[in-house]
Amino acid sequence: MTRSDLRRRIANGENSGVEFKRDDRRPRTLAKELVAFANFDGGQVLLGVDDDGSIEGLRRDPDETEEWVMNAAREKIRPSLIPHFQVVRDVEPGRHVAVIRVDKGWTVHARYHNDEEEYYIRVGSEARAMRHEELERAFQRRAGLRPELRPVTGTSLEDLDRRRLRDYFTRIRGRDVPDSRTAEEEDRWRELLVNTEIMTDETEAAVCTVASVLLFGTNPKRCLPQSGIMAVAYPGSEKEYATVEREDLRGAMVGLFSETNGRPELVDAGVVEQAMAFVRRNTRVRSEIEEGGRRIDEREYPMEAVREAIVNALVHRDYLMDATDVGLSLRGSDRGHLPRSVAEHDYAGTDEDRHASGPESAAQRHYERLRLHGAPGPRRPPENCEADAGAERDRPGSSRRRGPLPRPALEGAERGA
Repeated sequence: MTRSDLRRRIANGENSGVEFKRDDRRPRTLAKELVAFANFDGGQVLLGVDDDGSIEGLRRDPDETEEWVMNAAREKIRPSLIPHFQVVRDVEPGRHVAVIRVDKGWTVHARYHNDEEEYYIRVGSEARAMRHEELERAFQRRAGLRPELRPVTGTSLEDLDRRRLRDYFTRIRGRDVPDSRTAEEEDRWRELLVNTEIMTDETEAAVCTVASVLLFGTNPKRCLPQSGIMAVAYPGSEKEYATVEREDLRGAMVGLFSETNGRPELVDAGVVEQAMAFVRRNTRVRSEIEEGGRRIDEREYPMEAVREAIVNALVHRDYLMDATDVGLSLRGSDRGHLPRSVAEHDYAGTDEDRHASGPESAAQRHYERLRLHGAPGPRRPPENCEADAGAERDRPGSSRRRGPLPRPALEGAERGA
């Protein structure tokens, strides 16, 4: 936001989306305003502006102000918020104003004070306590929202890999895409991505969704730090400091493919393909000689099952929570163990028993969605788009440490999901 933009906003006064505040208030006062905006339609708090619109300026150092705001948002709000923070300097000579932007929440937020949770919503230019029926409606509305469509604050079209987008739309969807980076073609890209729910325009500017960052992001870890896999191969049957190999797997969830002789060929491995390669490197191949002298090679684990376990761990986790990466462990014992709270009898019965409710399980549907890059269907796609030459942007590299192969048991666990 520029100084002129800010001055115009201040001149328009407080409204349903703008609140003026001095920065000498208590953290719980700021938390109340942030909660009210999150439970309504989002909005901005202008710190350093008095109620009458006069610019008082920040009384704290800008860095101290940022820390104060973030502490209030994380410690005085449940679930915590991470607002967008910006300081506009010298709005008037020597007077700075902090702009705090909160997007519409995908859950119902409360101010947490004196061990009590208090719910507020923006009504006109005020933050008011929510009535019982308003609170019930708010929880009902949030329950129907799809978390994969949640906007990722601070992202833009530049955070998506055009190569992967072009591959998805041309190879999977059979559609043409914009073919240049002119301002007009960039607007066509945004229209296409908003209409297919890869981006959302519910915020002030079109931003990426959680799903698009995971599937098409140039650097998903920057926006969603918990989006990778920490893969570790241990030499023994227990987790220990010494490892055979440790690798931080990062990048878009699915690989980039190109057509070669009518068949898709992997160009840039996604997190799923990287995890599969890690498992192959750290598991042995058993060989048996059949009658007649024919040799049969068989891996210790069926790769189809390993892939489905990895895909399920990525697809079924809750990316809205603060969490660590998915954990993939290979241990040098004859077999692994089931996760806590899961017993062997949970797997009793036939496939027909487990899938009696329909021809496909939820896991199968999610797997198929991921395999086809996972974007929802279009609502109103723009017409007359042509093929895009796009700019290539490389996936961030990963570090790797190698050693002798163990005889492992596969244990894929999702931590903090």
